Amino acid sequence: MSISYILRFSKALPVIICLLFTMSAHAQLSAAVHYRPTRPDTSDININDLSLKSANKATTAAANESNSNTVKINFIENLETHLSNRQERKLLMGYLKELSADNSEITYNQSKVKLYYRLANVFARLRLYPLAMKCFFKTIKQNKVPGDEPSTSSAIDSLTADSAAQQKLDKSGYLAINSSDDSLFVNNPRPTDLNDKTEKKSKAITYDRITGTFNDGKKAAAYALLFHVKQPVPGKPKVFKLANTGHTFITLIKYNTDSSSVSVSFGFYPQKDNLIFSATPWNPTCSGTFKNDNDHNWDEVLGRFISKRRFDRIMKLIKDYDGLDYHLSKNNCTDFALKAASFAGFGVTETKGSWPLGHGNNPGTTGQGILSGAVSGINGTRDIFVDYDKSLLKNN
Repeated sequence: MSISYILRFSKALPVIICLLFTMSAHAQLSAAVHYRPTRPDTSDININDLSLKSANKATTAAANESNSNTVKINFIENLETHLSNRQERKLLMGYLKELSADNSEITYNQSKVKLYYRLANVFARLRLYPLAMKCFFKTIKQNKVPGDEPSTSSAIDSLTADSAAQQKLDKSGYLAINSSDDSLFVNNPRPTDLNDKTEKKSKAITYDRITGTFNDGKKAAAYALLFHVKQPVPGKPKVFKLANTGHTFITLIKYNTDSSSVSVSFGFYPQKDNLIFSATPWNPTCSGTFKNDNDHNWDEVLGRFISKRRFDRIMKLIKDYDGLDYHLSKNNCTDFALKAASFAGFGVTETKGSWPLGHGNNPGTTGQGILSGAVSGINGTRDIFVDYDKSLLKNN
């Protein structure tokens, strides 16, 4: 061993020791079968071709009153920057309600599918998850294909697999864009998008608080789960960057028959019993806790509508995790989220990586798996919502 090598190693040693002390990876189950995203490519949509031609007279009149071309639906191209204008938000909601009310097969064309998928992308990045999944629901093909998950006795127990149940739900209007969404989108201040760097710190949330969210005394019409990944280095398979190890969490949504919805985003975290060593390679085990991630940023997201049976299995998983110990390599945030995703009927196949003194599922590898198309579902990928910043692909 040369003297120069020894000198270089001695200089790097303090950094290595620091990483071992500070690293607390939040991290996940595997599915099978790789895929390449087959959803409509929304990057080249000419939104001007989808202007407010089908909007009602009241909406068109309001648009004319504003004396602005951007009031037309072409402002969806840069929707994130227009949401500070309450009038524009109101016009958009009026258009969406008109669009959602039109269920005729003649007008349900590929252009409309692309538009709905683009809207789902935008609303997801604004953390308006119930509205995002409503838009995504409109993009799911209605026809049942061989090999789909079989339906059960419940009318909507196999939502995206049972075409008859899906069409019934579609015609019922439970997932239509309606006045119940106004409070989420029109009357509120501008939603915080993922580009906002002033991310709030996630606070602890109890199992009772999570379950209480869905015990609202209302009859459910549908359920959905979203799987979020925040990589330590967006677009890179790095397991950690200094003390940043990323995070993986989920969002659960319950849609009610009165057109309302409730949702909560949360993940599994280390309790940090020992502030210095807990959840590090030196002491990978500590108490676990849930934290509210409603305001947590993410780089990649997957989503799927699920049956009541699958929703109940996920709720049982949450109960089983209540009070469970966190382990850096064996039971981290990604382990929890991947198990929930598996119960929802989808998964990511490339999730494992290694770090000093440990290895396992982690956000960096999992996010990269999504970017590379390593996603699978019980019905293929046609009923899985996928969203990420396409610029991340350039970082590979």
